[in-house]
Amino acid sequence: MIRALWFMAKVAVVIAIAIWLAERPGTLTVEWQGFVVNTSFAMAVLVTVVALGAAAILYRLYRIIRYAPSNLAGYSRARRREKGYHALTQGLVAVAAGDPQTARRMARKADELLHDPPLTMLLSAQAAQLTGDERGAKEYFTAMLDQPETAFLGLRGLLMMAIKNGDKVEALNLARRAQKLQPATPWVLTTLYDLEARAGEWAAAERTLQAAVRAGAVPAEDARQHRAALLLERSFDAERHGRADSALYHAQTAFELVPTFAPAAARYARLLHLAGKTRKATRVVEKAWKLQPHPELADAYRQLLERYDAATRLKTFENLTRLSQGNVEGHVALARAAMDAQTWSEARAHLTRALELQPAPRIYRLLAELERAEHGNEEAASAWLAKAADAPADPAWTCRPCGAVSHDWAGLCGNCGAFDTLEWKTPQVAVHAVADGAAALPAPVEAARA
Repeated sequence: MIRALWFMAKVAVVIAIAIWLAERPGTLTVEWQGFVVNTSFAMAVLVTVVALGAAAILYRLYRIIRYAPSNLAGYSRARRREKGYHALTQGLVAVAAGDPQTARRMARKADELLHDPPLTMLLSAQAAQLTGDERGAKEYFTAMLDQPETAFLGLRGLLMMAIKNGDKVEALNLARRAQKLQPATPWVLTTLYDLEARAGEWAAAERTLQAAVRAGAVPAEDARQHRAALLLERSFDAERHGRADSALYHAQTAFELVPTFAPAAARYARLLHLAGKTRKATRVVEKAWKLQPHPELADAYRQLLERYDAATRLKTFENLTRLSQGNVEGHVALARAAMDAQTWSEARAHLTRALELQPAPRIYRLLAELERAEHGNEEAASAWLAKAADAPADPAWTCRPCGAVSHDWAGLCGNCGAFDTLEWKTPQVAVHAVADGAAALPAPVEAARA
């Protein structure tokens, strides 16, 4: 509509000019080199307009002829580039579909058409990986490091290969290089944190974890638990190196971060006890027990009461278990204290109640021990032990990813090497943890967990 109106306006202007010239007739005389030309003014204007139009057409033809070779070359380049990008797209689709033959063919075609290594090297590397050519893929990824625009992608490819091959040292070095190039990339931070934790570089892992929280890569609540685990490992490390004050400080910080984390509370209490602060240690265990009773807290409490006689320990345990009544751990702790005090009937009552709440091998074993201690009845003890063999497994520190069981908490799973994955629960399948050296590296989480 606008174009039509604009065309009608131009026609109206031309008609108006023509009418204006027709209403004002006149003559135009041109004398040049002895020639005299007489014509009307309107005719002179018409001739001038036609001459200018012809000149414009001739100039346009000149430019077409003059620049035809370069225009044809530009058109050819554009066509090649279009075909190259189409081949690149098809190659990436083939990679996603797991079609190695098409991926390699399209990678070669894109490279021939585009002549742009930064664009095609990633596709060539991924195509090589699909065909199992790890050496070729590594060469492509390494070549990408020389180009600023592809260096990060090259590092990512090499990092994935190092993790897949279980090369912990190389993976950690590459993750740190990637973090320098892209400091706030979520998957880089989570991968670097995981690798540093697996390498036992607790302080570095703690710094990386805090950076991951700032980048939104790790939820703040999850980070609290991870940091508490890191601090607890730092506490163990400091104690091994004779730094008692540092060991106590890290254990205290871990406990304050997550008061329900039983290993942190138990360790903090034990270190306070070693430092001569037994009363404070007792308050720590009592606070943690009130929040979440746990066998490690009962064991720590028992150590704090070593200097007292059995009857006093039993009475003190009664005060502890009142903080969280009706819990199976409270009945087990009281039963053990009652057995130490040789108050057999009370021990039996608590074990019976514990069985009602959670039948477990450890309770049957305590009943067998009670039969031997009170009556010397091996037959009755054997009957309880037979029931223990058929009962569901005792709660234990169980790795979430691999299901490996450990009787003591540790930051690293001894079976798969994952960090902070042990949780206190009844294992479904008894997979016992192996030496840490046998652990494999996991693939890093894309963001998210790129």
